Amino acid sequence: MKRLVLIVAATAVGVGGTAVAVSAGVRPESTANPAAASKIAWSKCPTDVTGGSYLQNAECGQVQVPLDHANPNGRKISVAVSRVKATDKANYQGVLIGNPGGPGGSGLYLSGGLASWLPKEVAARYDIIGFDPRGVESSKPAISCFPTYSDPVRPDYVPRSVREEKRWLARSKKYADTCAQKFGWLLPHMRTTSSARDIDSIRKALGAQQISYYGFSYGTYLGATYASLFPRNVKRMVWDGNVDSRNVWYTGQLRQNEAFERNMKLWWAWTAKYNALYKLGATGQAVEANYYKVRAAAKKSPIGGKIGPSELDDIVLNAGYNTTYYIPFAQALSAWVTKKDPAPLLEWVSAGGGDNGFAVYNAVQAVDAPWPPKWRTWHNDAVRQYKSGIRFNSWSNTWYNAPIFYWGAKGGKAFSIGDKGKAVPRFLLVQSTLDAATPYPGGPQMRKLFPSATLLAEKGGKTHSNTLNGNACLDDKVAAYLADGTLAPRKPGQGADAVCDAVPALNDPDPRAAKAARSGKGKDVPIGRP
Repeated sequence: MKRLVLIVAATAVGVGGTAVAVSAGVRPESTANPAAASKIAWSKCPTDVTGGSYLQNAECGQVQVPLDHANPNGRKISVAVSRVKATDKANYQGVLIGNPGGPGGSGLYLSGGLASWLPKEVAARYDIIGFDPRGVESSKPAISCFPTYSDPVRPDYVPRSVREEKRWLARSKKYADTCAQKFGWLLPHMRTTSSARDIDSIRKALGAQQISYYGFSYGTYLGATYASLFPRNVKRMVWDGNVDSRNVWYTGQLRQNEAFERNMKLWWAWTAKYNALYKLGATGQAVEANYYKVRAAAKKSPIGGKIGPSELDDIVLNAGYNTTYYIPFAQALSAWVTKKDPAPLLEWVSAGGGDNGFAVYNAVQAVDAPWPPKWRTWHNDAVRQYKSGIRFNSWSNTWYNAPIFYWGAKGGKAFSIGDKGKAVPRFLLVQSTLDAATPYPGGPQMRKLFPSATLLAEKGGKTHSNTLNGNACLDDKVAAYLADGTLAPRKPGQGADAVCDAVPALNDPDPRAAKAARSGKGKDVPIGRP
């Protein structure tokens, strides 16, 4: 699933060969003997990493794992882990491992993050574990292919000629070729099944018979893979913002484009509601037209010298992910349109931060499943969607994934999720009905694959993976389940088993109460932003 281009406090979205296909078929292990577990050398955590402020009360270490789990005595790599230890020993519930999504998202901070976002009395019952999946940030090695690849100003995502399309193709090929040159030995071993087996290596290193797991976005697919491989090693699981496993991964990008077009129109309509404040248009259609005028002008003369049409799309795309961005992006766009002040938009330009997340995103999705072998398929789908009115994300998502077309390691057959679903203990799925990054059908599909799953729907929710973010109805149900296993009963049929309404003040924030909104707490409040 396509990840956020900007660094935010929690999730993103989103993001070969024979050896991986063999590895994916290795027989699942039974619960390991804790006495045989290796030990983790814990030490102080780094603070100069994603979400480093959450690691102040955590301890960190590395877990050595096989490069290829089918060859456990071969070459090794390591996975970075963090821990906030349980303090309520009387009600100890074991290990809780978190993953923020991506693929490619750093999750080392999630030990402190989950400890902060969950009710204190619930968090105290767990040893909470964060980790960076293989290839990510603090794990060794960390994949970085072309650190300046996404720096501004990039070509327009929407090609207006064959020449412009070839320019993007050349960039994508150069990126993929560079990755193959630097990490060709690692790329075939980046399947989600490998990361799931890494999680079980973490479990063994911690000496735990079972783990609980909290996954956001792509983290739901990783959790589903783990549960399918190691059902007996699972205690409790929460999956929030579920990937539709039927669409891994190419078709999923097309479904994402449709959902983001809807969500961007919802943001433009919201902006029009406050036209007296923003002066961007009195209707959603007018705001949308104004946006595309700004976008066209930015191609001729980049805003502040750094924001061309592609950078502008990347910035405001976040409003399609998360309603926390409604106000700051409307303010920033208004400042430019009404005052020619580029400063608020320039604050959101992402440059010089490297490409680790982007590299891992491509690396995982490239080998997880087959992609169309002919560029004509990619081209025709982008053109078809764009001409049908899916303008905002069709081409940008195409280019976000285009390095995969040239990737040095090809995908095998997608892993079969849910084969051992009946053996998994009862667990909780959460899905917002207007989630764009992981559209709603992913929730019912995961529920179908896992008969022990209960689906909690957030009706009208527009924010991606929205638990632990201020909706008390959702958060209380998550907390009750993690505390003692309490879940709503599973109902007959294919629908949700429980429903929470989206919180109006969070789902459609009132800019006239912006000061109060900015003071809110939750995992998706932007770091270092108003």
